[in-house]
Amino acid sequence: MSDCAGEPPTDPAAPDRAAPDLAGARCLVLGGGGFLGLNLCNRLAAAGADVTCFSRSHPQAAVLDRRVARVTGQFADRLALANAVERQDVVFHLIAGSIPESSNRDPSAELSAAPIATLHLLEICRSARIGKLVFSSSGGAIYGIPRAIPIPEQAPTDPISAYGISKLMIEKSLHLYRHLHGIDYQILRIANPYGRFQLGTKHQGLIGSYIHRVLTGQPLEVWGTGAVVRDFLHIDDVSDAFLRAVPYRGPHKVLNVGSGRGLSVNQVIGELKAAFGQDHLPCVHRASRAADVPANVLDTALIRSELGWQPRVALQAGLTGTIAWMRAHLAARTGEPAPRDARAG
Repeated sequence: MSDCAGEPPTDPAAPDRAAPDLAGARCLVLGGGGFLGLNLCNRLAAAGADVTCFSRSHPQAAVLDRRVARVTGQFADRLALANAVERQDVVFHLIAGSIPESSNRDPSAELSAAPIATLHLLEICRSARIGKLVFSSSGGAIYGIPRAIPIPEQAPTDPISAYGISKLMIEKSLHLYRHLHGIDYQILRIANPYGRFQLGTKHQGLIGSYIHRVLTGQPLEVWGTGAVVRDFLHIDDVSDAFLRAVPYRGPHKVLNVGSGRGLSVNQVIGELKAAFGQDHLPCVHRASRAADVPANVLDTALIRSELGWQPRVALQAGLTGTIAWMRAHLAARTGEPAPRDARAG
């Protein structure tokens, strides 16, 4: 194991903005029990929307706003989906098949799951006359190996994972249904979000995974040299982008959502050292993965100009808050005092 250092850049300050007023809007969040979904449901409820959370299992009452209605169902269950969509104004589609790395183990399963279920969803939305569908796409996987950094929305889309191809298939299906049936939609290509409700136990979400490992006394897994660069942003900024996408009626149907700057894995580890107040975090190096592009940083000029959106949560503040949330989560799960091992300051 080695100590993986990095020189972290600083985050520019961003001004606070008032949340869009969605009072009375009937909003369905598909995948509402996941990391993105829980945060979005709570944010929509706080903005005055009438929110329904659709997920495979009931989220814990402690994490979901009590004003949010809960519906249990499978995305592939057309009847359950149709019942949930009925009488909604806005549908947020946050359901994904898997993750980039594991999707390449069985591409046929990946490409026959979420894209086909989404076509059924679009037929349901057409029949129900849904006002808008907002889709959570992947800014990290859909572009593949970029030709230039930062990556604009007009860049070529050549995914190197079945996960990215699945997201692209869904994007094209949305375009088709707008052309054929006039269904309004907005695609948000999201970078690498982190924050509360990201459990860090499913090999998805580098920052969440690393924080979980530090708090549970495990070394940080570094795939390759740690030079891979990614674009990270806090979940509150992602939720803000979702809300701002609802009233948007402009011509740009695809918008990047990212911080606009890159951090290598080694730099993330350096930022975590500062957040934990530690000089050393043990790492174990593993072979690089075929689904990992060398660098991915999103150009956010378009969403800034079209939605008036920009990230406002500075990285160190976001890391500190996420660490505090995960400590409390682990303590509540075990019924013991919050973990505070030798590395957790």
